[in-house]
Amino acid sequence: MLKKGFDAEKYIEEQSKFILERINRGNAERLYLEFGGKLVHDKHAMRVLPGFDENAKIELLQKLKDKAEIIICIYAGDITTNKTRHDFGITYDLEVLRLIDTFRHYDLKINSVVVTRYEDVPSVNMFINKLERRGIKTYKHRFTKGYPTDVDTIVSDEGYGANPYIEVSKPLVVVTGPGGGSGKLATSLSQLYHDFKRGTKARYAKFETFPIWNLSLKHPVNIAYEAATADLKDVNMIDSFHLEAYGEMAVNYNRDLEVFPVVKRIIEKITGEESEYKSPTDMGVNRVGFAIVDDDVCRESACQEIIRRYLIAECDYKKGKISESSLERAKLLMKEVGKDVSDRKVVQPARDYADKKRDCDKRYENVVVMAIEMPDGTIITGRSSRRMVAAAAAVLNAIKKLSGIADDMLIITPQVLESTQKLKINYLESDRTSLNCEEVLMALTISGTQNPSAYVAISKLPLLKGCKAHCTAILSDRDEQTLRALGINVTSDPEYVTTNLYNN
Repeated sequence: MLKKGFDAEKYIEEQSKFILERINRGNAERLYLEFGGKLVHDKHAMRVLPGFDENAKIELLQKLKDKAEIIICIYAGDITTNKTRHDFGITYDLEVLRLIDTFRHYDLKINSVVVTRYEDVPSVNMFINKLERRGIKTYKHRFTKGYPTDVDTIVSDEGYGANPYIEVSKPLVVVTGPGGGSGKLATSLSQLYHDFKRGTKARYAKFETFPIWNLSLKHPVNIAYEAATADLKDVNMIDSFHLEAYGEMAVNYNRDLEVFPVVKRIIEKITGEESEYKSPTDMGVNRVGFAIVDDDVCRESACQEIIRRYLIAECDYKKGKISESSLERAKLLMKEVGKDVSDRKVVQPARDYADKKRDCDKRYENVVVMAIEMPDGTIITGRSSRRMVAAAAAVLNAIKKLSGIADDMLIITPQVLESTQKLKINYLESDRTSLNCEEVLMALTISGTQNPSAYVAISKLPLLKGCKAHCTAILSDRDEQTLRALGINVTSDPEYVTTNLYNN
């Protein structure tokens, strides 16, 4: 049973109160609140802070929905390079569409989408056309002239003034995006500039969940943030501005610290008065650190996330997605917390079982094994066969265990399994003969119409949410998506199942 380290209710209560205080502070008519990290489905926070509700931040905004509207930013370069969000395995442009649907589900007002550092290329223009033809207002913001050092040019008609103004009406404008580098800060400051030119007093603040400013620099939760952003080369640092202004230690990260003097000068140039902010930490409205109720639990969960990030980095390096320096950084961060991949409980059992099968029979030379850690801490394994992939076998064995069904009992009707495989090979012309995880679960569902045991096993699938798993080979995209949908936190060894380059 997962131990709780974080109080989600306390967090929402404290965070909403603090945001309201920031909105009402001073005589400003509007607050632009830059949302860093994931506004919805924050699975990283959920993993490192057990008890954190992955949708806590959007539920918080829902409480403020009468006062709020949302601007979504996406960097044009992320569209052209098909940058991907790891948690869902979808590109940033698709993530924007998913965000819009999610915000609508929560009855939150979506103002518009801003394509930042706009490039006149087909993929970017196609994305804009797709949005506009579905009734989503879009804006193009180009690179800000003079940025980052020439403040006089930045805060002028040539700089922020060259951007079209985004018409807003609510006192709280949430500026978010699919990930880091989306242009949220530039969009917020551009709006600030236009509002003051129009005679509207506005303010800026930042909501960044990680790093947690009131935890120590080397706290595993903060190091886990560095591991999550190893490809961005984010580094946690002591906020020297905060220390100098208040004599208080606070943690921030390099990009915020580097840009703070410029942001402070830009805000002062726009408003014509001294900035209320003495440090990057001052700009933040993050109260997540105050809702940690068991530090030891959060430390251990963060260490597990750091190991997970390293294993993902190994696979990403094998796929050519990241540089060797990013991989080395992920490894160094894991060593910094005194951990190794063997500290992820599911890794060694998967490898040992695969080695055992290979040693005892040459027919299993290419065997792949997946191990799943069950809610009670026991380990269940499954291996690949001519019928199904390792992920499918492991999930099947796991739900049989949860249902109290004997390991040797067949719960999928053999004829259903055989027919599904024939369909895949003979009619869909698949090069892969083994059924993937989704296909096996479909076959199990069909069997459930006649076999009560199959029906019981299917009902246990939700109990796998939050379980850890490890596979001895890189998973197919389809299997990764299925396991992600089941809520299983899976990692893999950086090995391909075959030597094929296309069908792998």
